[in-house]
This record gives sequence, C-alpha cells and structure tokens, in this order.
Amino acid sequence: MLNIVILAAGLGKRMKSDLPKVLHPIAGKPMLAHVLDNARSLSPGRIIVVVGHGAERVQKAFAEQTVAFALQMPQQGTGHAVQQAAPLLTEGGGQDITLVLYGDVPLVQPDTLRRLVDACEDGMAVLTENLADPAGYGRIVRNAQGNVERIVEHKDANEQERAIHEVNTGILAAPTARLREWLGRLDNNNAQGEYYLTDIIGFAVRDGVAVHTAHPAAHWETLGVNSRVQQAELERHWQAEQARRLLEQGVTLADPSRFDLRGTLQCGRDVHIDVGCVFEGQVELADGVRVGPHCVLRDAVIGPHTQIEAYSHIQQARVADDARIGPYARLRPGADIGSHAHVGNFVEIKNSVLGTESKANHLAYVGDTDVGARVNIGAGTITCNYDGVNKHRTVIEDDAFIGSDTQLVAPVRVGKGATLGAGTTLTRDAPAQQLTLSRPPQKSVEGWKRPVKKS
Repeated sequence: MLNIVILAAGLGKRMKSDLPKVLHPIAGKPMLAHVLDNARSLSPGRIIVVVGHGAERVQKAFAEQTVAFALQMPQQGTGHAVQQAAPLLTEGGGQDITLVLYGDVPLVQPDTLRRLVDACEDGMAVLTENLADPAGYGRIVRNAQGNVERIVEHKDANEQERAIHEVNTGILAAPTARLREWLGRLDNNNAQGEYYLTDIIGFAVRDGVAVHTAHPAAHWETLGVNSRVQQAELERHWQAEQARRLLEQGVTLADPSRFDLRGTLQCGRDVHIDVGCVFEGQVELADGVRVGPHCVLRDAVIGPHTQIEAYSHIQQARVADDARIGPYARLRPGADIGSHAHVGNFVEIKNSVLGTESKANHLAYVGDTDVGARVNIGAGTITCNYDGVNKHRTVIEDDAFIGSDTQLVAPVRVGKGATLGAGTTLTRDAPAQQLTLSRPPQKSVEGWKRPVKKS
C-alpha cells in the first residue's frame, strides 16, 4: 500500500500575505491542489496533509477531498512534520511505502513520482538533482563506491561538502515500517535546532538499507515557492511547459511566451491561438478554430472552424461550427450558439440559444431567450428578462427580424417570420409573418426655436 504525506504547515513569511502559502495559485489553482492531483495519479491508499499555519483555511479549502489532516504546531522541522502524520499511516502488509511531498513544490510530475516509488522497491529512494549553483540546498554525500551515505544541510556542511552539486529536493519514499522506526530516532542536534527528515538517510545506511536516487525529467519540477518572485518564475516555467506540449500536438501559438492555461485545453487539428489569451477550467477547441488576441475562455466548447475575434469573453458556453464571435463579445453561462451564427461587437448573450445562421452583430443583450434559425437581431436590442424578482424567457421563432433599438419585455413570443419595427417595445406576442411596432406618431412643431444660452 502507498501512503502519501504532503507537508503544508509552513507560514510562508516571505510571501507577505495573510493567505497560507500552499493556497497561493500556480496556473489558476492552489499549489497544494497541484500536489494533490499529481499524488492521486499514483492511486495511493491514503493521502495525509500536514497543516500548521492557516490550518483551518487549508482544511476548509480541501474539505470535500478525500484526504486526512495532521496538525503540526509548532513547526520544528520536516522530520517533526512527518512525525505528526505517522499515526495516520496505514499498512496493508507486504511492501508498504510512504512518499513524502511538499505543498509548496507543486509541479513534480506523475512520471517522476512513479520513478521514485519504483526505485524504493528494495530499499528507500530520494529525489535528487544536479545544480550549477547548489547554495542553500542539502548536499548528497556519496561514498567511494558512489552509494548515498548521508545528506548534509547547507548550514551544517563543511567547505568540501558545499562543493557538491548533487542536492536533495526533500522528496523521498521509504518503507512505511522502517520510516516509523527512523522517525522515532530523530533528534534536533543541528544548527537549526530542528528535526530533519533527511537524517533518516543516515539511519538507513547504518541499518544496511539501500538508498537509491531518482531524478526529475525537468529542472522546474522541483522548484519550490517561498516568495512572490519565485511564484511568478514558476508560473512562467509551467506556462512555457504547457505551451510546449500544445505546440508538439500541432497547435499554433502566435507567441508561446504570451499564453496562459489555467486548467485543461483540448485542441483539434489546425487550431490557431493568438497572443494574450487565457484559458480557464475545461476548454475544448475543435478542428480549425481560430482564437484572436486577448480572449478569455472558461469552461467552453468551441465547434469546428469557428472564429473568435479579439477581446471576446466566453464562460460556460457552447459554440457550434463555423460561427463568428466578436470582437468584444461576451458569452455568459448557458449561451448556446448555433452553426454559422454571428455574435458581434459588444453583444452579450446569457442562458440563451442563438439558432443556426442567426445574427446579433452590434450592441445587444440577449438573456433567457430561445432564438430560432436565420433571425436578425438589430443593434441596441435587449430582452428585458428580469422583473426585479423573477427571470422570464423570450422566444423568437425562425426567420424573424428584430429592428434596432427594440425591447422585448418577457415573457413574450415573436412568431415565425415576424418583423419588429425599429424602436418597438414589445409587451405582447408578435404574430407570425406580420409587422409589429409600437411607435408614437412623428410630428414637427412649427415655430419652435432652440433655446440659447443667456449672456
């Protein structure tokens, strides 16, 4: 059985924030959420999160997830943190392993974690990395045969040890029964006065347990976050990696350095994404979709060969094939745009269907409305769907023509092929195939003079 312990008790003083460090986001979700997602990919028997500073907020943020929490208060080092989780570790017989991760090291990839756990098969394993500048990291000390002998923290290392470039990332896996024993032998006789989890490496060597190493595929996987600067740097590393993966899938990114993915993005063939776009939640772009500059798409499904022009916002909406959206369009939750439909500049659609080949090209609000096929909605048109208490629906049937500056006061129905004259305020159903308008008679006042400003 695999246990996973995630250390998430730190204050994060250098973040200069009231928000617990592990709740600060990378790519739109808390760092701890990234760690949990990658941990679950290993199908562990139990996940234990060790909390401390801001414990209530961290527990509340993940209350609906299947994790156990252990409290570390006060914080006396990484070894002390794992000691708090030890009573919650489960053993199912056979080769029980415990993997230790960190809530502020969010991007260790599942394949790297699998290699580390696999390396633990006949001993324990440590995730290490070779750095050109290892300052501040614990060094991996090996014997003449090249076997890991111990880990020495930077502050406790002598000059010869500080010259070592192989460093400890802090992430390790060990047999659960052995780990329990080693945790009981920890002491705090060191420069920091803390209980170091890394001391168990020395215990393993003395007990004749082999200490193996595994290495991350990319250097950014083991980068931790202790400041806003490091958070911003890691954000760009991850965005660059996500852009690289999309490029390898055949997606065109006008500039990979100006691209943000804060969720998942599924793309078909020949998708083109311009600069400054943000994708949040779950977004699907079918074959041939083109997304113009500076668009925001959240939880959206976009059909084949649809064009989304610049500065459009789409949230919890669906768009069919060969549609044209924007520029400066806003599709709100529940918008369902049909094939070959047009939604133009400064048009907002919410909880509505816009049928095949229908158009709302300028300055319109369509809310709680069912629009049929081949309908034209003129500039300045709004559906008045809210009476101050309740929402009501409007129905516009196929081939209707809605003149400019029209207000449709729901609940109301516009019949098939009906025409509403410009400036109409519709409060009753409009019959099919007829012209309906509400417009006071035009008149001109003879002798009227425009007032002039008094001197």
